[in-house]
Amino acid sequence: MAAKIKRIAINTGGGDAPGLNAVIRAVVISAANKGWEVVGIRDGYNGLLLPQDYPDGGVIPLTRTTVRGITHLGGTILGTTNKGNPAKYPTQDKHGRWYEADRTGELVKLFKKNKIDALIALGGDGSLGIANLLAQKGLRVIGVPKTIDNDLKGTVATFGFDTAVAFATECLDRLHSTAEAHRRVMVVEVMGRYAGWIALNAGISGTADAILIPEIPYDLSKVADSIKYLETRNKHFAIVVVAEGAKPRGGQACVVSKELGRQEKLGGVGEQVARELQELTGRECRTVVLGHLLRGGSPTTFDRLLSLRFGAAAVRALEEGRSGVMVALDPPKVRYVPLAQATQRLKTVPRDCDSVLTARSLGISFGD
Repeated sequence: MAAKIKRIAINTGGGDAPGLNAVIRAVVISAANKGWEVVGIRDGYNGLLLPQDYPDGGVIPLTRTTVRGITHLGGTILGTTNKGNPAKYPTQDKHGRWYEADRTGELVKLFKKNKIDALIALGGDGSLGIANLLAQKGLRVIGVPKTIDNDLKGTVATFGFDTAVAFATECLDRLHSTAEAHRRVMVVEVMGRYAGWIALNAGISGTADAILIPEIPYDLSKVADSIKYLETRNKHFAIVVVAEGAKPRGGQACVVSKELGRQEKLGGVGEQVARELQELTGRECRTVVLGHLLRGGSPTTFDRLLSLRFGAAAVRALEEGRSGVMVALDPPKVRYVPLAQATQRLKTVPRDCDSVLTARSLGISFGD
């Protein structure tokens, strides 16, 4: 039988997403109702690993007062990072050379030193992969799926996705008028490293003419042909939505940089697509990169409710003695999925899914 819980911690890792604060509020209130103390770890795990860098010590108490009025706020009151992977922590040797060190064993000891009985970790595939490592080393951990990319297996939806798609769709709506007025091709780059869910959903909803996603390598000559065909139907503008991880057939995704201890940084595919389409079509092409705008702002009603449900379910999971699991949406219920299973592989867009079939029926080009 699991030991009795007195004190739990919560942290947020990876990119920020609308709904993080709502999860924090749900965890704190649900735990307080059970008589548990809750603390928050600053910036992923850095608050524990680098306490000297924080005036408040890196681990802060979370109370009903602390989380009052934060449900509607974007971002995270705890801060987050995509650089502090404790399994590959950037470290200098005595010669000043940098390397990646595994500090997960040290981290588990720090949890015990701080008398933390369990952790509720909010994150995407990278952060929950770390959470799974900590669970394997004996820490009680519950994962909560956060990613605007909606690419985590085992859950129908992740919080932050609905908000990102809603904003991207609004942007596409606005771009239609200026594209038509100037008879331009507008190329809109959205987030989506390995999965094209944002591009697909926003592109269909925003009546795009072409959608380029990582799962379907594209041939721009085919996209150009579809744009030229629009001319024969007296449509003199086009909207092309591109996921940042989209790649040409036989080519690679556009990488900006790769830093020690973090994922490679993608970007520039929108500019590349616009430049080549302008040459192929002879039409003026402009690029809009939505980027981190998709991560900001207040969560939609769907994301707020999902976040609150996930937070409350994570506390229930600990009360039931569970560990090493992720809360997951399986309508109409929230269930528990092993972290190892949830992080084994990403949930990418199937080529034969209904949304792709719908897009093709509507005449939207995928460049294939």
